[in-house]
Amino acid sequence: MPISSASRGVLYSDTPATERRLTLAGVSTAVLETGSGPPVVALHGPAAHAGTWLSVLPALAAEHRVIAPDLPGQGASPVLPPLTAERVIEWLDALVDQTCDQPPIVIGHLTGGAIAARFAAREPARLNALVLVVPMGLEPFAPTGEFGAALSTYLAGPDRESHDALWRQCVRDLGSVRRRLGDRWEALQTYDLELAADPVIGAGLERLLNDFAMPAIPPDVLERIDATTRLVWGSKDSIVPLAVGRRAADRYQWPLHVLDGVGNEPALEAPAAFVEAVLS
Repeated sequence: MPISSASRGVLYSDTPATERRLTLAGVSTAVLETGSGPPVVALHGPAAHAGTWLSVLPALAAEHRVIAPDLPGQGASPVLPPLTAERVIEWLDALVDQTCDQPPIVIGHLTGGAIAARFAAREPARLNALVLVVPMGLEPFAPTGEFGAALSTYLAGPDRESHDALWRQCVRDLGSVRRRLGDRWEALQTYDLELAADPVIGAGLERLLNDFAMPAIPPDVLERIDATTRLVWGSKDSIVPLAVGRRAADRYQWPLHVLDGVGNEPALEAPAAFVEAVLS
């Protein structure tokens, strides 16, 4: 999927960010960049792209240089097999090497959080701090029946109805999110549907889910993380429940910042509160 996709262009219009393409661990990667200052690398979740961060980019970029890539196999970074867990970690290492002039803050959402955590455990000197936003990988993923059904229906037959049904599982108030995004919502939906219909992107999603979403990261790996680490969670998240965050906070002594009334997409549901939680 090229960066020049029409719906992606509409979605990313009127932002101060620029896009470029980098080859990272053999992956042709779309990278969105904006701002100046200490670097922040933002890794999105599954079946998504760097557009996840559009609502918070201006605030994050006020004092930081923000680097938001499309994960390998997602968005405008399609990957032909093999896409392995090891290659994804090498990809992130190459991203940091090519875009950051100092160790960055790494923010990871869902699968992006699992990738960031594994990277932090393996390459502790490569990052300044770690922010895990409702991350997968802290425990084995056990989706509710409602979420599992919505996801399966969407992947089997992506259309606007199944897209909205899936998003109603992800956010507490879809109408509020749609109003906040305005015209961008339709572009976001159209681009998501384009990606969901692409078999190469589908294969990349399956690989990321199998490697970074479903299994738990071994505790001895998580215990090797010595970077300053923070958890950010929505109090109403039904996909990765808050109880998972509370158990991880207790076990690893990571501060947990809870956003009241927020579901599984904090950056889209509560942008100002999200930025405060990440950077305070």
